[in-house]
Amino acid sequence: MLPEGLLEEERISLGDRLASKKRVLERLAALLTTEGRPPGTEQIYEKLLERERLGSTGMSHGVAIPHARIKGLRQPRSAFLRLDEPIDFDALDGQPVDLVFGLLVPEQATDEHLALLAELARLFASSQRCNRVRNAKNAAEIRQLLNPAPLPDAASDHG
Repeated sequence: MLPEGLLEEERISLGDRLASKKRVLERLAALLTTEGRPPGTEQIYEKLLERERLGSTGMSHGVAIPHARIKGLRQPRSAFLRLDEPIDFDALDGQPVDLVFGLLVPEQATDEHLALLAELARLFASSQRCNRVRNAKNAAEIRQLLNPAPLPDAASDHG
């Protein structure tokens, strides 16, 4: 399960028109920035870009999970983008991406980082869940779909 409160509604953006992976990472960095507290947008962007250079964080089902470990961060932070038009993200399945879940974790939180990534991969492995997220009307609905509480029909969703 994802930790309660990992994804806040104010860090969910719907209908973004971004034409490239670079623009997506810039937008994520802005959403992941907490005003007046480090790390800043530029540092977050650089860390996300650095990680992306190691290999694409594009998964399957039109999902990407850009992530980074950040020095000085005290607890995990996330943001979510639903793009208006899918973009090339060098995803594992070769398909364009329109759902982007950004994740930051404290630099020393290696085990927590891996556990969160595994849970996100499990959540987004369900094409049904991905389609529900695509059809969600607002940030509150998306937050509920990605919330740790099981969905009402989770037994038929297979994750």
